[in-house]
Amino acid sequence: MLAKARILALLIPALLLGGALGSQYIGGLVPCEMCMWQRYPHYVALVLALLAILLARTPLSRPLTILAGIAVLVSGGLGIFHAGVEYKLWKGPEHCTALVSGSGADLLKAILSAPIIRCDEPQWTMFGISLAGFNAIFSILGGLAVLSLCRRPSR
Repeated sequence: MLAKARILALLIPALLLGGALGSQYIGGLVPCEMCMWQRYPHYVALVLALLAILLARTPLSRPLTILAGIAVLVSGGLGIFHAGVEYKLWKGPEHCTALVSGSGADLLKAILSAPIIRCDEPQWTMFGISLAGFNAIFSILGGLAVLSLCRRPSR
């Protein structure tokens, strides 16, 4: 079961990050600050899952897989918080705008031309669920599945 958990711990963040990056670079959606927060635990989970796979025959594999599952759950928790902000259940950070990079005159031009992306307004929904909501659903279910598989004895 641990082998399945390791693969799941790698696939879940890879697919969710692929969807997030695809919606950004192919779909043209601009992530807000809270969207970016949800990506960071997935990057951590990818690294941990890859290490767990590389160290599959060592005692470190199970703890690394468990940590990867927890990282996926953290992203799901951030997704719940973000979705709650979008659905006006609670307030989010007041400074939430698009991230801008550059230097000098280029930076000023980028700042002035950058769209202001609010964390409390979903850019895309399906069936009334935002991208943050979908991240929460898939991350929490996936993280729980990884942890559940880690509890079962290996064969």
